[in-house]
Amino acid sequence: MNDTRPPAGRGPYRGPPSQPRDKRERQRDREATASRPSAPRPSAPRPESAEPATPRGPREQRLYGLNACLAMFARRPGDLRKVWLLESRIHRLKDVLAYCVQNRLGYTVVGDEDLQKLAASSHHEGVVFGAMPAPELSLSGWLRELPPGPQVALWLDGVGNPHNLGAILRSAAHFGVAGLLLPKDSALALSGAAARVAEGGAEIVPLVRLGRADNSLAQLTSAGFVAAATVVRGGQALHAAALPERLLLVMGAEQTGVDPFLTDAATLRLAIPGTGAVESLNVASATSVFLAEWWRQQRA
Repeated sequence: MNDTRPPAGRGPYRGPPSQPRDKRERQRDREATASRPSAPRPSAPRPESAEPATPRGPREQRLYGLNACLAMFARRPGDLRKVWLLESRIHRLKDVLAYCVQNRLGYTVVGDEDLQKLAASSHHEGVVFGAMPAPELSLSGWLRELPPGPQVALWLDGVGNPHNLGAILRSAAHFGVAGLLLPKDSALALSGAAARVAEGGAEIVPLVRLGRADNSLAQLTSAGFVAAATVVRGGQALHAAALPERLLLVMGAEQTGVDPFLTDAATLRLAIPGTGAVESLNVASATSVFLAEWWRQQRA
């Protein structure tokens, strides 16, 4: 008995193989074959190491300066990763070293030259920490946790110098600032240099990363904050102004000042009167003056 099934791989069967097919039948066979989807080409096997990319977490940073490192250890010891120190600092850092031993963290006694390289600064004060950075907060999350009553928040508009940031954080911690607000597109963030200048203040004052300026202002206004833009000329004298209980103090860069949008949106425009011998104070010095006056009116 003859098997009349077509051999595998051929087109539609048109009769026994020995039976000739005319031109039209052969053309139909070609068209039918062309219309069939081709078998998928096998993909090359993926190497075992090729895994989906995952977002990188925050990178370990170097903190230095005795007070900055001790404040970090007191507030968030779980973020400590390693310690380098001078021999002369062993006694002062004995609690830190005991924690390292207990939690199997590395610490190394090194010389001054090594610490300068690790800190990229000669102002290391005998100790350098490798630590994970404290997370920045969102504005919504920060406002949810904010207690009622008198509060002052600092909005830094265009400020970029890490030493100014450190000095501002030190004053902010001294005068009880509730949060340091950083614009969405600002490159300003806590660094080792800023933390050292802050002398522990960087661990006290939370950093809050803003979204769109108009939305952020609306959220702060809804939370009861009154915006005050600081200006060099044309503003109300600070000591003659009645400052609100919940004050949003907007500090601008020394060269450009506060952005016109923020100045126009502010309820108050404040200036620090003086001799006029110099155009203005350094932004960190000016911040201290404004905060001291708010503290005097609300807390003294």
